[in-house]
Amino acid sequence: DAEFNNKIKVVILKGSNKVFAAGADITEMTKKEYIDHINKDFIKNWESISALRKPIIASVAGYALGGGCEIAMMCDIIIAAKNAQFGQPEINLGTIPASGGTQRLIRSVGKSKAMEMILTGNIINAEDAYRLGLVSIICAEEQLDEKTLNIAKKISQKSLPVLMLAK
Repeated sequence: DAEFNNKIKVVILKGSNKVFAAGADITEMTKKEYIDHINKDFIKNWESISALRKPIIASVAGYALGGGCEIAMMCDIIIAAKNAQFGQPEINLGTIPASGGTQRLIRSVGKSKAMEMILTGNIINAEDAYRLGLVSIICAEEQLDEKTLNIAKKISQKSLPVLMLAK
């Protein structure tokens, strides 16, 4: 709906204060064969995030792991609370970041750090995510909504066609 509503110039994705998104339901995934997930194309629904032509801000508090980290990276700007944690721990479950995480993480933090995170399953905190360029702003948890809304308001004051072209 946001794509075709010209009154909407920017979208904010936000989870709770403890979890932005923790990725797929592992219990549900283990009930199926790997080929079933591929045939179902479980990733297709997430692609609407990266395909949206309007700016998207991820407002991240708590865990953004696996698919949750990938969703955050599909957004144009990531604003994180100090309690945010980012990671691609899929290797610990015998799989890979399947929603473009391997490519997006490399573009965000560089090849060496991305490969370390992907191959070890290591998780980074908000400070490290900011230092590495994954996150554009970090703030106290109680300021997250205000900081996110301020950026969204600033963006929404711009020309919609120009925002879409710039993206």
